[in-house]
Amino acid sequence: MFDQNRIRLVIVALCSALALASVPTAALAENGASREAGIGVASAFGSLLYAPCKMAYALGGTLVGGLAWVFSAGDTDVAAPIWNRAVRGDYVLTPEHVRRERPIEFIGRDNEVSVAAGPPDPAYPPPANDPAW
Repeated sequence: MFDQNRIRLVIVALCSALALASVPTAALAENGASREAGIGVASAFGSLLYAPCKMAYALGGTLVGGLAWVFSAGDTDVAAPIWNRAVRGDYVLTPEHVRRERPIEFIGRDNEVSVAAGPPDPAYPPPANDPAW
C-alpha cells in the first residue's frame, strides 16, 4: 500500500528534523550572522501574516472614515482621526520589531505629537489671568 522509498524518505526527514532540533541553542546564539538571518526570516514570515491584517484594518478604517465624512456633511475634522488611526502605523514587521527594540504600531498615531509637559519653568511664570493655571 505504501511505497518503501516514500517511507524511508519520511523517516530520514523526521530524523534530520529531530537532529536539527536537538542542537544546543547556545551554540547557535554565538554565531551573529545566523542569528541575524533568523531574525530576518522571522520578520519576513511575520509580515506575511501581519501585513494582510493591517491592510484589511486600514481599508475598513478608510471606509468607516469615508462614511463618517459623508454623514457629517463633509466635516473633515470628524473623519481625519479615523483615517489617521486606521491608515498610519506599521505595515511590515522589521528586525527591530522582532528584537523588541521598537514597538509594533498597529493603530496609527495622530498627526499631532503629544509631548508630556515637564515641571513649570520658574523663569517664565504663568500669566495672572490664565484659567489653566
